[in-house]
Amino acid sequence: MYNDVRRRPPYYWSDITDAWRYRVVASTIRMYLVNMLPAIAYTLDMYRRTGEFYGINEALFSSAMAAMIFSVLGAQPLTIVGITGLISLFNYTIYDIVTIYEPAVYPNFMCWTAIWAAIFHWIVAVFKGVEELVTEFTTRGNTAGFMSTMVAILYFLTIYGLERLGSSTIWKPWFGGLLADYAYVIGTIFWVGFSHIPGNLKATHVSFVPITRAFYPTQPRGWLIHFWELDAKWVFAALPFGFLVMLLFYYDHNVSSLTAQARRFPLKKPARFHWDFFLLGCTTFLAGITGIPLPNGLVPQAPVHTDSLTIYKTSLRTISTSEGEGAEIRRPIVTATAVVEQRISHFLMGLLIIGTMTRPLLIVLHTMPAAVFAGVFFTVGWGSIESNGILQKLIFLARENRFIQRDEPLLTVRRRKVALYIACQVVGVAATVAISQTIAAIGFPILIIALIPFRVWVMPRSWMSWMI
Repeated sequence: MYNDVRRRPPYYWSDITDAWRYRVVASTIRMYLVNMLPAIAYTLDMYRRTGEFYGINEALFSSAMAAMIFSVLGAQPLTIVGITGLISLFNYTIYDIVTIYEPAVYPNFMCWTAIWAAIFHWIVAVFKGVEELVTEFTTRGNTAGFMSTMVAILYFLTIYGLERLGSSTIWKPWFGGLLADYAYVIGTIFWVGFSHIPGNLKATHVSFVPITRAFYPTQPRGWLIHFWELDAKWVFAALPFGFLVMLLFYYDHNVSSLTAQARRFPLKKPARFHWDFFLLGCTTFLAGITGIPLPNGLVPQAPVHTDSLTIYKTSLRTISTSEGEGAEIRRPIVTATAVVEQRISHFLMGLLIIGTMTRPLLIVLHTMPAAVFAGVFFTVGWGSIESNGILQKLIFLARENRFIQRDEPLLTVRRRKVALYIACQVVGVAATVAISQTIAAIGFPILIIALIPFRVWVMPRSWMSWMI
């Protein structure tokens, strides 16, 4: 951590001066929506399942606080920090457990969970969408349910289609880039407006985002949790939960940082991990004592931020064929030439989220149907599925061998080894999903961490050797 603090300051001024590029404007707007919309989507889930303790203001406050702190003090300003689905699962699982014994202690218990988690963060750093739609059917009726399902699916297809057009050879590169940069803006404005069209559409009475007073917590309380009033037995009962949060964040945040600094991006400034994990402990502590969701590294959004700041160049590759003179194959070759490495887009995103907590913009949020956020789940989820290694390997196994490119790296591995590797991955995913559906979901970080030594030591030395 000392090296992180010592080596990053020389780049700090350039993190500001390098921001005077168009890519920063497009990235700020894109990441504002990519960060805020999933955060609200997860919060709607927590709102229902934590006795309405976590609301929209808590989500906005958490996202804004994390953005401001990491954009100013972070060693890796490209890493986006906010509310994740995993912390949402963690929060309402703890709620289910605590309410069995004493529901009134939940706010203070979560505060102490965060305090313990922050302490573990510092120690480690120093020493080294479908559920939304089901709710529409059950609470609003079939008409609202079908309307919400349609909006969610079409919202997802709109975002996906616009982003795909941006990376295609249709239209000029600058126009395609605009479509991709503002896909979320276009899709959100259109489908929110669509749900308000007078007549039969508006008469479906779909649900909208619930809001409260500007800059106030959802519940009638102050922003400071009175954690000192909790009985000692509950304070120490929160300790193992805090340790589990640290394990979860240790894995999740570092994966987020790694994906934001992936080798496919032509980054020039050095990556730093330990200081940011220490800083994450600080934001965890602040989130705990203010009673807001604990922010964490956003795995899907982190590489999106870097990608939105990447400057791409499209060139033409011509391949001659044996079908006669003039017969050729033309392929676009997209190359990442540079990344606008700066911290201003992250900072401006935080300011925009703070602005969203004002009354006028909260009213705007209230006009957004919950179905849009179900569409956000589909968009984020499909982004992970489309590039998922398990899916890519399954496609490789299913593909006819003669049509596989000869430079495919998997051709150097026995197909049964690939199949066994996929089987191990599927079992790990299935176990993680299965435990997350029970009250034992609180322990899923242990399972995730346990898969790391299994992959590093067990698989290479035993399982894979059986297939030789």
